[in-house]
Parts: sequence; C-alpha cells; structure tokens
Amino acid sequence: MASETKVAIKNLYKIFGKNPTGMINHVQNGISKQELLEKYGSVLALNDVNIDIPARGIQVIMGLSGSGKSTLIRHINRLIEPTSGEIIVDGQNVLDMSKTELREFRRHTASMVFQRFALLPHHTIMENVSYGLTIQNVSKQDASERSQQWIDRVGLAGYENYYPNQLSGGMQQRVGLARALATDAEILLMDEAFSALDPLIRTDMQDVLLGLQEELHKTILFITHDLDEALRIGENIAILRDGLVVQKGTPQEIILNPVDKYVTDFIKDINRGRVLRVSSIMESKKLKNGPEIEKNMIIEDALQIISNAEVSEAIVTENGKTIGSVKLGRMITAIARPSEKTGQITNYR
Repeated sequence: MASETKVAIKNLYKIFGKNPTGMINHVQNGISKQELLEKYGSVLALNDVNIDIPARGIQVIMGLSGSGKSTLIRHINRLIEPTSGEIIVDGQNVLDMSKTELREFRRHTASMVFQRFALLPHHTIMENVSYGLTIQNVSKQDASERSQQWIDRVGLAGYENYYPNQLSGGMQQRVGLARALATDAEILLMDEAFSALDPLIRTDMQDVLLGLQEELHKTILFITHDLDEALRIGENIAILRDGLVVQKGTPQEIILNPVDKYVTDFIKDINRGRVLRVSSIMESKKLKNGPEIEKNMIIEDALQIISNAEVSEAIVTENGKTIGSVKLGRMITAIARPSEKTGQITNYR
C-alpha cells in the first residue's frame, strides 16, 4: 500500500530577479539557467519541482552546490516565497496561509535544524532548547521539563547551563536537534544539518537521528550534498541539478538505475554492497534447500553467508517465511559499477 503523502510539492518555480513571473514562460520554453542569467539577469533556482514526501519517513533532497536544494526546503515554511506553484501540507496549501496561520504553522507543525546551528549565543542550552516552547506560550515549568527530556535524549545531560560557545560543533548540533524536537512538530526540516561536522561526528549524529526516528516517526526533509549520507538515512531520495529534479526514488532504485551521466557520476564510487539490499535483486523462484537470507539484508552481508556456505544460491525470507531466492551471480553484477555508456546496470526489479 502506498504511503500517505504528508507534503506535496507541485509545479514549484523560483526565479530571482526582475519580473520573475514573466520569466517562467522562458523557462517552460526551454531556456537554460545560464541563458536566463545572461539574457535577462535572472537566476533560475527551482524549475517545476514536483515531489510527494511520505508521512513518517525521511525524504532526502541532494545535489551539488547551486542545485536549489536549500532554496527548496525554505519554501516549505515560507522563509522563501515561490514564484509559482503549490506546497500542500495535510491538504492545505501553505502558500495560501495568512500571516497568523503561517506563524502557527512554524510554531507547531514544521521545525527547522540549520547547518550552522543558529543557536542563541547569549542563552544557555536549556534556554535554547526551550525557545520554541516559549514562543508557543508553554508555561516555564512545562517548557523546562520538556526541554530537559530532549536534552537527555540527545546525550547532553549536565550541559543545561552551558552556553553554545562552550560546546563542540557536534554538541551544538545536538542542541539544535533537541530544540526542533521539543516543539513536537510533525515535520522536521534539516538543511545540511550535519555537513559542518567532522566525519566521525557526522556519522554519530546520523545515528542519533536514525535512532530517534525509529521511535518518533517524524516526517523529515533532509538536505545534503553528500551521497553517502543520503543513502544511509534516506528512505526516498530526489536529486536536483540546476533547480530541476533529475531523478527520484529509493536508494536501491537510484543505484541500480541512474537515469543519466550526472547521476551516474554521483554514484560511481559508492560501495553498492553496503547499500543495496537482497530484495532489490531477488527472484520469485523458491528453493527447497540452502542458506537463508532476510530480504532486507545488505548484499555485502549476504555475500558472506553464501561464501561461507559454499553455494551459488540462497533462500530469501521475510519474517521467517520463504519469499524467493537470490543467486551469487546477480549479487556480483549488482555491485558492479554502472556502464559508462548507458549510466545503468541490469534492472532487477
């Protein structure tokens, strides 16, 4: 059954410059981003973006610098106003909201975690985490209790009375995450939230986010330029180039079937064995004997099981029941690099 859509982005355009609405016709007629800048002095940031973001899941938006990903996320809570299009949240167009409705939307529905932390430097960690609750007019005692809960959850117990500049970058981002979670917003907007962190700290923060998500089931829109990060945390991924969505899909779909050379270049150095799962290459044929592999196991682990059993085929299971089989040859082919000519490898779906 298809997942419920929490946020629907429809025909979204954003053009910076004079007469942006008038520029849409040029874009729709095929003018390039560079040509629009050179001829009309206008910058095409988003070009007819359409993305359905499932409820209670992590949607990743990724692309190189200048692709429009950070501009896109700022449209969800209208930090940036679009040139044209719709953003539907729970059936309501955010772009039709009054100032009062938008203020309540930002207070209660959508919280944001920024790349550079955006903490209040002269306020303690407790005061920073409580900030959104204070805006919601939550009582001081209740705000303190709720904030303490999230400070504890992100591993900062004992730092309540510290100030942001007394904490490391990773600890500051934990404060930002706790502040966003404290308001109990249904939607988390995370704009390159971990990209300013050192690699080991970034991985640690990814673990924190994934651990919390297993319990909280928020709708998360996560912006990143890092494919490893996108593949690790994203249930669905959309790749942007020059403001245009060039491919959408699950990590499995994008790795197995990159649509063009741009996407192929993104994924060419990825260790596919650590991303692709057995379910993406399994066959419906059922075996009577052989080692058993759970369908969501990554191929790297599945290869180890088949190798240890010294066989060329294994049984694929789901919740203890046999649902198909997988061959060693298909695993090896699946983790090979995409063809340089087509940008694709065999479609196993």
